[in-house]
Amino acid sequence: WRRCWPPRGGSEEARQRAELEAAARGLAQRSAQEERARGPLEERARALREEAETLRRQHRAEVGALLRGARPEPPAELPAALRPGVTAALRDLRAQLEGTAVRSTLQAEEWLDKLSEVAKVNTDAIRLAQEEISEYRRQLQSKTTELEALKGTQESLERQRQDSEERHHADVLSYQETIQQLDNELRNTKWEMAAQLREYQDLLNVKMALDIEIAAYRKLLEGEEYR
Repeated sequence: WRRCWPPRGGSEEARQRAELEAAARGLAQRSAQEERARGPLEERARALREEAETLRRQHRAEVGALLRGARPEPPAELPAALRPGVTAALRDLRAQLEGTAVRSTLQAEEWLDKLSEVAKVNTDAIRLAQEEISEYRRQLQSKTTELEALKGTQESLERQRQDSEERHHADVLSYQETIQQLDNELRNTKWEMAAQLREYQDLLNVKMALDIEIAAYRKLLEGEEYR
């Protein structure tokens, strides 16, 4: 006979390990998605930085050109009465260009700040996801080590059980052989006792017959003596 031993906690360990592996895969996928989303944002931020820098250089060049164009003396043929108006117009144009440059710079810097904040949020999310993945991996490694230890214990108990069953089977065979030998000896003893009993009965019958004959001869002898 063989007794089946139920597994000790194997299904629970396997379930926990499957949950940890699924969570680790989910975090890895989320981290990969955030990493892929982070690339276009960083590329967009670089493009905006370059665009802002280009706008700054362009506006500085335009303002410088206008300022350089406003510095020379007016042409000789320009009437003196028109000079103040031209100077005022150039001053207004310069103020408009400088205001446009400032607004463009502020808008570009605002865009850069927003993109930097988004990139920072994504970076923090990726870092947290990586930390969670590391923690799940650590737990998975711990559960794997614990499961391996339980497997080793189960294998040791299984070997002990098999050894016990083999010893029990050997003992049962030995006991069966001993019982068979005792049964044979008892049967032989019964036969010998029956034979001895028959022989004793035969001897007893012979003795009784001899006793009868001896008694008869004794009576005959006594009768002869009386004569």
